[in-house]
Amino acid sequence: MSRHVAIVTDSTAYLPLRTMQRHGITAVPLTVVLGDQALLEGTEISTRSLAQALQKRRPVTTSRPSPQIFAEHYRKVAESGATGIVSLHLSAELSGTYDAAVLAAREAPVPVRVVDTGMVAMALGFSALAAAETAEAGGTVDEAVTAAEKRAGGTAAYFYVDTLEYLRRGGRIGAAQALLGSALAVKPLLQLDEGRIDLLEKVRTASKAIARLEEIAAERAGGAQVDIAVHHLAASERASALADRLRTRVPGLADLHVSEVGAVIGAHTGPGLLGVVVSPR
Repeated sequence: MSRHVAIVTDSTAYLPLRTMQRHGITAVPLTVVLGDQALLEGTEISTRSLAQALQKRRPVTTSRPSPQIFAEHYRKVAESGATGIVSLHLSAELSGTYDAAVLAAREAPVPVRVVDTGMVAMALGFSALAAAETAEAGGTVDEAVTAAEKRAGGTAAYFYVDTLEYLRRGGRIGAAQALLGSALAVKPLLQLDEGRIDLLEKVRTASKAIARLEEIAAERAGGAQVDIAVHHLAASERASALADRLRTRVPGLADLHVSEVGAVIGAHTGPGLLGVVVSPR
């Protein structure tokens, strides 16, 4: 009988609930602080509520799960029969979530390997799926970690934002800081690079930026077999249209996910976000 390796991630992976249930993946929620209310992502605050709060310029911040919250999830997973845990999280450059997981892992009742994927959203989600599929096939903790890291290493994430203001407020703008002086004159395309949010290109209009986002994603996919995720915040029509175009442009497309990001990422990007994750299988 193979050992049971469980997969834990966090709420910023934005995996569909049915997918998480099918693969037995646990997501530890991050917190959105709206005014004086601390609300758990995924259950206590909707993206619509977040978008409305941002548009009204209400103060919004985010915070990592505490080590105690991670410890409780690790305990429950171990009680369900897991003999080892792979805990995969968003970039440590963007959040203290990884550090909290590392602290909790030291006291966990079963061995826990904590991995900084350097990713976020479905770029993290695809990594968690790779680990889960390896574990389901009887893989060890080390094999599940290797699968997750390999998937993350080949994955690219690009995104467009209507304004850099929300990234600036949250201190997550990285090398794109240089854009602030001319932010009104450009529409930036950003990318995840070594776990950080960096400037990819500067484009003059929103329509040209979205067209360029599509082109970059299609070029990255090439002829390989890939999974793609299209993310948005309060821009469902744009996201659906982009997804439709990518279906015709990417010959090796396997799965395509279209989803709205949750409140944690939305708090740092603002309404109008449009992102594409390209993940070779």
